Amino acid sequence: MNKDFFIKQLDDILSDFNKIKSKAQYDDLSGNVTIEEISSVLTKAKAAIARIVGDNSEYYKDTEATLKRTNIHEGNKLRHIAGTVTALKSDLQNDYLKSFSNIVQSEVFSDYLEMADHLLTEGYKDPAAVLIGSTLEVHLRELCISNNIDVEVTNNKGNKSPKKADLMNADLAKAGIYSSAYQKQIVAWLDLRNKAAHGKYHEYKTEEVSLMLQGIRQFILTTK
Repeated sequence: MNKDFFIKQLDDILSDFNKIKSKAQYDDLSGNVTIEEISSVLTKAKAAIARIVGDNSEYYKDTEATLKRTNIHEGNKLRHIAGTVTALKSDLQNDYLKSFSNIVQSEVFSDYLEMADHLLTEGYKDPAAVLIGSTLEVHLRELCISNNIDVEVTNNKGNKSPKKADLMNADLAKAGIYSSAYQKQIVAWLDLRNKAAHGKYHEYKTEEVSLMLQGIRQFILTTK
């Protein structure tokens, strides 16, 4: 996760909140402050929280519940949500968010790679190659999300679809998340996965799948 990038977004929101608070005449942030100014910061805060931790997080749910309240002034809503933003910033700085998500993600990936290892041991190189390649693709998508890189593409009709693994790979390398050498290696891994998925079983050997497993296991451990 590009933690500093996200923290800066939260700092900008808190800075806007403090500017409003300093010029407001009353505790509910009314007086000398327009509703438009408050609404702008509320919108930025909601978008940043969704972008950083997703709309299933407690931070977002709390923000959404506050925004839906009809019995409090918009300024009081902003005060409450500024508190949520402050809490999120603190958790980001202390790696409290990262630790849980990485533990869960690592366990899931480890389970899939163990399954693939078992398949290889039993002589099933083809399903093992597909499973390893799918695990790689999921990890690439998680890296994109963690580093604020789009995981969808929009066609000329405005319809969105998930980015393919090769495009995510290119975007991640371009963003400097990992080296061009890793990018080239991932191209090769994805090619092997595609051969397995399309029945081209004679075009690769068990040894190549085994090396792929070792390489992707190391790649996942070193890129989070």
